[in-house]
Amino acid sequence: MDIRIMPVLACLILLWPGASPLAAGSPLAEVICAPRAQMVQRLTVQYGAQLAGQGVRNVEMVMEVWATPRGDWTLVQSYSDGRACIVAMGEAWEVVEADPA
Repeated sequence: MDIRIMPVLACLILLWPGASPLAAGSPLAEVICAPRAQMVQRLTVQYGAQLAGQGVRNVEMVMEVWATPRGDWTLVQSYSDGRACIVAMGEAWEVVEADPA
């Protein structure tokens, strides 16, 4: 992970109201969880992210990639109970178009 992401992640962990870190240690080991509606609000309004893709992991979980226009991305795992957790973050996200057949 780029060294520039670590301060962003640390700030997000410290400033996210109601966040519940699940793992101790460095900011990279933290998992931030919040109600999904609150997570979506923060990602879209404060960070300008949009849902870039999603997929079903199992009957109780959906994985989502949220990306900003400048290329920052956040991997969110959403649960059927309404909770969502940030499990990874990065930069330089780009959409890959499929070659026409």
